This record gives sequence, structure tokens and C-alpha cells, in this order.
Amino acid sequence: MNDIIYVWAQFFGCLVLVGYAGVKLTVYGDAIADKTGLGGNWVGFLLIGIVTSVPELASGISAVTLAEAPDLAVGAIFGACIFNLAIIVILDLLYRRDSIYHSASQGHILSAGFGIVLLGFSALGIALALNGVTLVIGHIGIFSPVILVLYLLAVYTVFSYESRQIKAYTEQEPDAYPGLSLGGVILRYTAAAVVVIVTGICLPMIAKQIAQLMHWNESFVGTLLVGFITTVPEMTVAITAVRIRALDMAIGGIFGSNLMNNAILAVEDIVYPHGPIFSKISPIHTISVITALIMTGFAIIGLFFRPEQRILKMVGWISWVLLLLLLINSYCMYINGQTA
Repeated sequence: MNDIIYVWAQFFGCLVLVGYAGVKLTVYGDAIADKTGLGGNWVGFLLIGIVTSVPELASGISAVTLAEAPDLAVGAIFGACIFNLAIIVILDLLYRRDSIYHSASQGHILSAGFGIVLLGFSALGIALALNGVTLVIGHIGIFSPVILVLYLLAVYTVFSYESRQIKAYTEQEPDAYPGLSLGGVILRYTAAAVVVIVTGICLPMIAKQIAQLMHWNESFVGTLLVGFITTVPEMTVAITAVRIRALDMAIGGIFGSNLMNNAILAVEDIVYPHGPIFSKISPIHTISVITALIMTGFAIIGLFFRPEQRILKMVGWISWVLLLLLLINSYCMYINGQTA
């Protein structure tokens, strides 16, 4: 009993620490966007998306190399993608000025579209593996290099799109942080990023201890527990971004993190010595990758259609659909966890 209390105390301590650092990360990220004129979309997509995805990278590499648990690694990635998209529901609830789908930049459709493409390649890899088809380069699945190249293409494309708007952005927005130099802001941002990264890396390790003490199985822990825990930095950053009215940074961070997660999955395949990784995992992950695909599709619909009405004065209908899909996937993972 004392071990359980101690590990849960560590867990909540890390949550508090990553929450505090996440707030600072968002504020200084907004300052970087303001001073450079790059815009919240780009800063959220790249700078915050990468930093908040490092816990998934660290836990994933550890899972496939030290623990030799590919189900845990893949489950954590797809679970993180689903929980990231569910953050949109929270943002829609907190952002009371207007519907987030109406206020957010339609430029996010670009990164969300790339997200569907990368998830689609993962789904294709899993489907082929389930049917006994293994397309490999050495021990690596053939789609992993493709996913990495497409991720770099996504970064370049989003940057090119944002660069066209730099001049208009800098002309319209005065410096909101006149007391800080760009160098000082970058230094503070880096310090907050280090705290988020280190704490985020510790969270999955603590989660594994919780799983062992609570006797929960690998697929359930990977998709729900570790998947949720590794999205805590994204959640903290997104909520803080909305509070400081940096909505585009929040949305950009979500889609940027999901793109990074797919790239991490490709890296896990590369470092997994018994690969390709999709040939070694449970078929249950098919449900998660399809759920992430559908959720991303609905997010794109919301950003393009831009609905303004709220159902029950809470969130828009797109958000209700996202929440329902999260619950369905969680139920499927729970049932699998009970019967596995």
C-alpha cells in the first residue's frame, strides 16, 4: 500500500511541475511569435509541438529497446494522438468569446491534412501486417522512411505558408512584451522547455510503475494511461494558450504534436531490433489509428465549415463528436485490457 501511495504522489508531483513549466512555455512561445512575426500557428506547430512530444519519443524508444514492449510504444503514440485531438473539446469549452472553429485560422487545415496522410500510412502498415504482408528495408517497415520524409515536407510547407503572412502579422500587432528582448525570451523558453521535457520523460516511467502495482496490461496502459500522461504537456500548453488569447498557438501545437508523434512512430520502428514494428503488435491498435483518422477528419470539417453554434451552450457539435469518439476508443481499450 505504501508503494502505491508513493508512486501516485510522484505522479501528481510531476503533473504539478509540468503544469507550471507548461504555462511558462506557452507565455514565452507567444512572446517568440510576437517578436519574430512568425505567428502562433507556426510556433505552436513546430516549437511547442516538438517540445511537448519529447515525452512520447523518450518513452517510445525505451519501450521498444529496453522493455521490448512494442504494444506499449505503439499504443502510447496512437493514444496520445487521440487525447491531443480531444484537447480541442476542452478548448472549445473554455474559449467563450466565440466557437474555436470559427476563430481559429484555417491554416491549421494544412497541418491537419498532413496528419491524416501520416496516420493513413500507419494504418496501411498495420493492415498489411495483419494480412501477412511485410514490406521491409532490412528490419524497418517500408513506410517508416516515407513518414519521416513526409513529416519534413509538412514542416517546410507549413513554414512556407506562414512566411507569406509574416509582414501582415508584424504590421498589425504591436510588441506585447516590450520589457523582454528576443534573446531573453528564447532563454526563458528554453529553460521552461527543459523542465517540460525532463518531467515529461519521468511521467511515463512512473506510469509503468503504476501499471505494475495496479496489475494493468500492456495495451490498456499504452493507449490510455501512458497515452494520456504524455499529452499532459500539450494539454497544459493548449489551455494556457487559450487563456492568453493565443488560440492559434494552441491548435497549432495539437496538430504539430500529432505530426511529430507519427514521426516518432517511424523512429521507434527504426530502433526496434525485431521489426518491422507493425508485425509485432496487437490488432487492437487498428481501432485507435482509425479513431485518430476520423477525429482529425472532423477537426478539418470544423475548421473549414466554421460552425458557430454551441449545443447545450457548452461546445459545438464537432466537439461532441470528438468526445464521443474518445469515449468509444477508451471503452474498446478498456474491454481489451480486461480480457487480454
